[in-house]
Amino acid sequence: MISNELPNPTPLRIILAEDHALLSNGIKALLSSTPGYQVVGEVNDGLQVYSACQRWNPDIVLLDLGLPGMDGIDIIRHLKRRWSKLAIVVITADIAEYRARDAFQAGAIAYVLKKSPQQVLLAALETASLGLTYLDPDLNRAQVLEKNPRKNRASLTSRERQVLKLIAEGLQNQEIADSLMVSIKTVATHRLNLMRKLNARNAVELANWATRLGIH
Repeated sequence: MISNELPNPTPLRIILAEDHALLSNGIKALLSSTPGYQVVGEVNDGLQVYSACQRWNPDIVLLDLGLPGMDGIDIIRHLKRRWSKLAIVVITADIAEYRARDAFQAGAIAYVLKKSPQQVLLAALETASLGLTYLDPDLNRAQVLEKNPRKNRASLTSRERQVLKLIAEGLQNQEIADSLMVSIKTVATHRLNLMRKLNARNAVELANWATRLGIH
């Protein structure tokens, strides 16, 4: 007997990078009941995302911008340098349009707010799978697409942003050095450079700058 059914297409492989277990479990449940997607790996720390992609070779990374360990925008840049065709779908609680702009400029293909209904996430994934960009409808598209935003942003290197994020999380120099696998002297140098560039006098002021710059 010849079947008229078409074979099921290979599901898109997804890595879920999210540090809140409740949300992560909800997304997995949603995708497990949606044909065409397969969660092949999970991470809950920004420093683990790159190695997870090496291990599981995903088609899509669902990325929380607020992961501990490394700023989400820097994660996107690192991933796109290595895998130019990788689709990165941001899922975040950050409603600032400039963060969406930064994410798209870094190489993300979709940007979804955590407060949005499930249908928005599914629409973003479907759009991303076609190679098209998707922006959460609750965000102002004109502001996100603004080419020359009049915003005074400090010029920090990728490593300085990474160190600033860890300082804001309350880590001390030795803990930062261990996390980034660099010397404590290197961390101290980055801290001094950050204080000079941001005109900050202590860790509290650096943490405040991290919030102002969207590094959290």
